[in-house]
Amino acid sequence: MTELETRNLTIRFGGHVAVDAVSCVFRPGELTAIVGPNGAGKTTYFNLISGQLTATAGEVLLNGNNITRLSAPARTRAGIGRAFQLTNLFPGLSVMENVRLAIQSAAGVHYDMLRPWMRHTELIARADAVLERVALAPKRNTPASALSHGDQRKLEVALMIALEPAIFMFDEPTAGMSVDEVPVVLDLIAQLKRDASKIILLVEHKMDVVRSLADRIIVLHNGKLVADGAPAEVIASPVVQEAYLGSFGEKAA
Repeated sequence: MTELETRNLTIRFGGHVAVDAVSCVFRPGELTAIVGPNGAGKTTYFNLISGQLTATAGEVLLNGNNITRLSAPARTRAGIGRAFQLTNLFPGLSVMENVRLAIQSAAGVHYDMLRPWMRHTELIARADAVLERVALAPKRNTPASALSHGDQRKLEVALMIALEPAIFMFDEPTAGMSVDEVPVVLDLIAQLKRDASKIILLVEHKMDVVRSLADRIIVLHNGKLVADGAPAEVIASPVVQEAYLGSFGEKAA
């Protein structure tokens, strides 16, 4: 069973402590929303887990193994999948080629002049299945750069699915989306939740999104973990009511 843990995870930028000794355990079958006002340290905490930043102190553990000093690519290979606030795609390649590269990487298949990609029919079938799952099959030959913002976010989810991670990390997945595009991405995340073997972490400002998806909420404030529990319990807690509910309400509106 997959388990992700941070122990006293800390990062300092000069005299500023952006994440301050955060200890938390994440387990399969649970979607945890990480919330807090701007500047609370949410994305920085994400970056420490996924390897974009290196901790000043503390540890990141995956299945009991210390991965604190592993690079971001090494953590991806270990099973941590990350989607960013800004889409992270190959814009000049088609939708299919983007997914194909992720499938190829996950399968450990390297370029072979004697066996072109199109001969890997089993991998092509897997890529097509992923595109069907995210409702992008009709756009399989469209360049990623020509997709709408919402479809680009769907493609990012497709790339994560193709990599078959044990842990899915979403950093404000609905940021910049139109009202019509938001439900599609939220439905994709809801589908991923049905797999009880996966851990899902979500940074999100919109409390309606958090309420609809989260099994658990943790709250960061000034880099510190100040609340952790079931959504109703955390939202009703005095610290959240006093410090955060107003700003969340504005974002949700």
